[in-house]
Amino acid sequence: MFVPQHGLGGSQDLPLPFPLVVGGAVAALVASFAVLALAWQRPRYVDGRPQRPAPPWLGRLVDHPAWAWTWRVVGLVFFGFLVWPLVWGPDLVTNPVLGTFYVLVWVGLVPASLVGGRVVRALSPVRTLNLLLATLLRSDPAQGVATYPARWGYWPAAVGLYAFTWQELVNPQSAYLGSVRVWLAAYVAVMLVGAAIYGDTWLSRADPFEAWSDLLARLSPWGRDADGALVVRSPLANLATATPRPGLLAVVAVMFGSTAFDSFGDTLLWQRVRLDLPVPDVPLDSLALLSFCLVVGVSFALASGRIPARRLAHALVPIVVGYLVAHYLTYFVEQGQSTLLQLSDPLVRGDDLLGIGDATVNYWLSFHPTLLAWVKVLAIVTGHVVGAIASHDRVVALAPERRRVSSQLAMVGIMVVYTATGLSLLMAG
Repeated sequence: MFVPQHGLGGSQDLPLPFPLVVGGAVAALVASFAVLALAWQRPRYVDGRPQRPAPPWLGRLVDHPAWAWTWRVVGLVFFGFLVWPLVWGPDLVTNPVLGTFYVLVWVGLVPASLVGGRVVRALSPVRTLNLLLATLLRSDPAQGVATYPARWGYWPAAVGLYAFTWQELVNPQSAYLGSVRVWLAAYVAVMLVGAAIYGDTWLSRADPFEAWSDLLARLSPWGRDADGALVVRSPLANLATATPRPGLLAVVAVMFGSTAFDSFGDTLLWQRVRLDLPVPDVPLDSLALLSFCLVVGVSFALASGRIPARRLAHALVPIVVGYLVAHYLTYFVEQGQSTLLQLSDPLVRGDDLLGIGDATVNYWLSFHPTLLAWVKVLAIVTGHVVGAIASHDRVVALAPERRRVSSQLAMVGIMVVYTATGLSLLMAG
């Protein structure tokens, strides 16, 4: 669809030999576990603490109805604007719908959620449409005609995330406007019908964008206390408040596995496999994508040992964020700029609605490969270290004292494998 630009570009971009990079990353991870085992004997992040109240003026601003409606209107207007090129725009890769769908929305929700909290929930056009429909029908948008089954948890969102990653990474028609039209139409229909049946809970648990954004928001500094007041927390304290519902591990496994598959798909090894096997590309890629997601989920579940995997699944979130930064940083910055320029000419006919037609894309990151490589490696290592801290804090809270160290050995091992494999795939792409 777009020019691939979200890998490291090969190990030659690194200022250190590849074995030293992987060895250093693994050593940092193992050392962090050793320090935690010795110095972190009691859980420090329980019930979202430590936390402090947000400034009163900020709490009043965020809690005011006008604040929520402002963002609802922004999201709905932007969605309406995109319908214009989606329906009437040309089927070209320069149509801004493609860049908005795959870059600004999909990749952009990561930094937006890390900084601003639950941004998709605030901007979601389907949530606003559900609210408007409920208002017209004089019903409560939070209540449907049935109760959402608790056992479903986040499983619908995991399925939706897989559907999106399949659309982006496997579907040979992904760069065609008709394919995006079908995907978005199905998405809006499923979300609105589900919300009519199960209320807003359906959107929280089944909307792939909202569920993933809400989970990422656990790494932001913003939260709510037991009384609903806005508070400020450290990202680790906020992450510990993630509710371990069924399907939580599936959500992060899909995100982790799909990112790994995207890197693997760029390798010469996979291209040779596709040429040599007498299997059509779409079924083969679909199976490979699913396999990557299953490997992550199953390996993490096994490494969790006697502790239910969903109680530790939140520790994968910073790891996934690290890989997303490493994998999509250049892609987001540079293709994101191109998309903004395309939004000024939505029908690709020479318009300049935003007055930025003379602007050009800045390729500064691509011109500094050594810096870029270090940023990506550090993102992966930092994600693993933060994940190790989150996992250790939860194990200390749940495991008997005599098994606190031994119960984490398998987790250390699987994170070492994730680190080495992730760096290898990223630099082989």
